[in-house]
Amino acid sequence: MSYTLRLFAFEDVSPQELQAAEQRFKAALEAELGDASLVAPVYAAYLKIVASYSETPPEDALSPGELEIFSQWQAAEAAAVTAALGPNRYMGDAQFEITG
Repeated sequence: MSYTLRLFAFEDVSPQELQAAEQRFKAALEAELGDASLVAPVYAAYLKIVASYSETPPEDALSPGELEIFSQWQAAEAAAVTAALGPNRYMGDAQFEITG
């Protein structure tokens, strides 16, 4: 399954810098999740979990499968943000859209 990623930059960056950041973001997501085909379905499952339980659900509220997906996505997103924007950025600064 393919997906499309779009980063939103609030700083003045060139189109080339934004494209390079998007490529780093995608590469990190795919490396953390194991394959590009897993990005869209894991992200969709993560969004369903967040919609059901909130962005910070208590671990005991999640099933083992939900906890695995939730944890995997959070780790992949953190790695992607760091790869794309650098280690001194906060998660709240990252704005992205994944469709697929």
